[in-house]
Amino acid sequence: MKALLLRVGKGRAPWADAAAHEYSRRLRRLELTEQLLDPAPFRGDVEAVRADEARRILAALRPGDRLFCLDERGAALRTEDLATRVDAAARDGQRRVVFAIGGPYGHGPAVRDAAHTVLALSAMVLNHELARVVLVEQLYRVETLLWGGSYHH
Repeated sequence: MKALLLRVGKGRAPWADAAAHEYSRRLRRLELTEQLLDPAPFRGDVEAVRADEARRILAALRPGDRLFCLDERGAALRTEDLATRVDAAARDGQRRVVFAIGGPYGHGPAVRDAAHTVLALSAMVLNHELARVVLVEQLYRVETLLWGGSYHH
């Protein structure tokens, strides 16, 4: 199954690149790619920033995608529950699962409304690079649960 990690940010965090790469290289069945979107310029209106970033996130989606929106207001799932949802996407014929990490001001309502699942990685707010690393590590756990492996116990 294909997966896209779509994130809004500036990047440039070598420690996060190294950690995310370490877990992505372990993936065998989940074909993970990443796409980085530049944050919208802030001109005094947070909602305008969220709306612009939401428009660009939604424009990156293709027919057959299942969107998972990462947001602290989302559901706190166990790894096994996330695995069940990824497996359901595959069984439902979805071509790709897309995990969206918003910009500095979070997601606009359009992204949350379009998402199949709004997912919280933690009840605490995580910086975007840390959220990226946690998500990629969890996707590796999901893969071992769904398709075999000894990482998750």
